[in-house]
Amino acid sequence: MKTALSFLLLTLCGPPAFAEDLKVYAAAAFKSPLAEITAQYETATGNKVRVVLDTAGATEQKFRDDPQAVLLITTLPVINEAEKTGKLQAGTTYRLGDSLAGIAYPPGSAKPDISTPEKLKAALLSAKRIAFSDPARGATVGIHFMKVIESLGIKDQVLQKSTVAKDGVETMRLELEEKFDIGITQVSEILQASPEAVAGPFPKDFELATTYAMWHRNNITPAAKAFAALLTSPASRMKLEANGIRPAR
Repeated sequence: MKTALSFLLLTLCGPPAFAEDLKVYAAAAFKSPLAEITAQYETATGNKVRVVLDTAGATEQKFRDDPQAVLLITTLPVINEAEKTGKLQAGTTYRLGDSLAGIAYPPGSAKPDISTPEKLKAALLSAKRIAFSDPARGATVGIHFMKVIESLGIKDQVLQKSTVAKDGVETMRLELEEKFDIGITQVSEILQASPEAVAGPFPKDFELATTYAMWHRNNITPAAKAFAALLTSPASRMKLEANGIRPAR
């Protein structure tokens, strides 16, 4: 299997005259699977990959501002909007999969009941410290959470005891290291940080499924095309699913 993969990647890349460095901007929900896929690619090809993680919105903006960027992984709506407004041009989009917004809690503490809007409201009001990713930086779940607490009529009470994190990775650091009572982020990010920290997705009335996709310009190098091919391969789709990203149908 490893030999076959190496042969495929080397075929796609062409003869390795010199190592190439690839820069990938990705939403934080892809932290763990990208680390595995990147290591696999680097071993097989000798090329290097640098992954820069951030919120969905910040990732897209940073990608556009960096002339060395070759691949973008963020939400499909962000990509579609950027193409519509001409910010992303002459490129190709691949749908990767979906992740649900969810709630985390510190392992070892009492798991909050968030099965209905009323129980979610009670859990948020009883929590002493809450962390969620920054809506102002384009955090998909952070934007959604602001709408949820507004709908529940508890926006002011919740924000008074909330810490706004840079992204989902930071949200989970606060949850696991500083023992925040509740963390709000993608279920995939919770699973990757600690499977025991998953309280569950939002109740059905507030469910949010986020579709992620990869985008790259059409004129990328063979080495970058090989990495894109690996990322969309059946083996990589299995890695994504194991890390909370449901495969695209």
